[in-house]
Amino acid sequence: MSLVTDYFLQYVKIHTASSEDARRFPSTDGQLALARLLAQQLEALPGVSVDFDETYGYVYAKLPSNLRGKANGENPDDSHSEPDLSHGGIGLIAHMDTSPDAPGEHVSPRIVHAYDGGDIILNDARHIVMRQSDFPELADYIGHDLIVTDGTTLLGADDKAGVAEIMTLMSTLASHPEISHGNISVAFTPDEEIGCGTDYFDVKRFGASFAYTVDGGALGELEYENFNAASAVLTVRGRNVHPGDAKNKMRNALLLAYEFHALLPAAENPAYTEGYEGFYHPHHIEGDVEKAVLQYLIRDHDRRRFEERKERLQKNAAFLNEKYGEAVFTVEITDSYYNMKEQIEPHMHLIEHAVGAMKELGITPHIRPIRGGTDGARLSYMGLPCPNLGTGGHNFHSRYEYVSIQSMEKTVELLLKIVGSYA
Repeated sequence: MSLVTDYFLQYVKIHTASSEDARRFPSTDGQLALARLLAQQLEALPGVSVDFDETYGYVYAKLPSNLRGKANGENPDDSHSEPDLSHGGIGLIAHMDTSPDAPGEHVSPRIVHAYDGGDIILNDARHIVMRQSDFPELADYIGHDLIVTDGTTLLGADDKAGVAEIMTLMSTLASHPEISHGNISVAFTPDEEIGCGTDYFDVKRFGASFAYTVDGGALGELEYENFNAASAVLTVRGRNVHPGDAKNKMRNALLLAYEFHALLPAAENPAYTEGYEGFYHPHHIEGDVEKAVLQYLIRDHDRRRFEERKERLQKNAAFLNEKYGEAVFTVEITDSYYNMKEQIEPHMHLIEHAVGAMKELGITPHIRPIRGGTDGARLSYMGLPCPNLGTGGHNFHSRYEYVSIQSMEKTVELLLKIVGSYA
C-alpha cells in the first residue's frame, strides 16, 4: 500500500464533519482529534517544525530550505521571471473537516482494485449502487484502484485526500534530503465546509509568501477564479385583514415577495447557468401575510456585473416601495468573498509553475473557474495569493464519493514538482 493511501485510510476513519449549529471554533471535537494526530505525525518527521494552535485547531508546519549558494526562490539571472521567496517560501493548505451535508461517521472505505468499468456495488445488503450511467466520468478510471464508501456515508476525500497528499510530500522530503527545495510551509485548517476555515488563520504564523490549496476535484484541476459572492435578505412587510373583508385593504407579504422575485431574470438562476455565468439564487423563504423574508445568494465572476446585481435588488425594492408604500420592501446585502483572480494575476508564476509541472508529468491541465468559493479566495485577500489544485476525488459531499489511488499518487508527484520548481 502506498504511503498516501495509508495516510488517507487513517484520516477518513476519524469523524470530522463540521457543524453550522455549533457556537465554537473549531465546531466539532473530531477536527481537533485529527489535528493532534497530524501534529504528532509531522513532529516525527526529521527537520520539520510544528506549530499547533491548540485554541483554534490549526496545524502549521515548516520544512526549511536545503538550498545552498542562493537565496530561496531567487533567480540571479532574471529577477523578473521568478518571485522573491527569500523571506518566506511556498505553502500548501488543506482542510480537515468534512461536509455536514451527508453522514460522515463510521466511514468504511473499500478499495476497488483495477476497476474494470460498469456499475460499482457499494452496499449489496442495502442495494446501494454507484451507476456509471449516473456518473459517466467513471469511464476515465478503468484500470485505476478506486477508494469508495459502503454507500452509507461520504468518504471524506474532500479534503482528506489533500491532507494525505501534503503529508506524503512532507514525509518524502524529510526522508530524502537529496531532493532540493526551498522553504515549505503547510497548514491544515478546520471548518472550511461551513465557510469559516480562514476566520482565525494567521498568515504571518503560516510564514509562506504564496500558497496553493489542495482541495479540488480531478487530477489536473487548477483554479484561480471564483465567484464574487454576497447574500441578500429581502424583508417584506404586509398588512393582514380578515380575507372576507380584505378588498383594497390586505397587503399579502408572501405575494409581494413573489412579485419582487418576478422582476429578476428568470434564466439567471443556478439551474440555467454554467461557466462564467452569474445568478440570483433564492434559497430560503418563510413568512405569512404580515411578513415574509426571502434569502438570496448573489454570484458573478465579473466584479462590475456583481455590483450591478446587488444594485438591481435595491432598485427593485425602491420601485415596489413607490407602488406599495415606503419601507414595505427592504433589502440588506452582505458581501461574502471576492474573485481571487484580482489577487492572483500579479502573481501568475503560481499558475505557470503548476501548468509547467503538470505538463512535465503528463498531466493535462484543466483551468476552469470555480462556481463557488474557496479558502484560497479569502486567503488571497488576506495577502496570501492562493490558487487551488485538484486532489483526485469525485462526487464530494456524497455517499457516492470516490478517489483514485493513482490520482492521489500523481498529485504527490505534482506537489513535489511544484515545490521543486521554486528551488
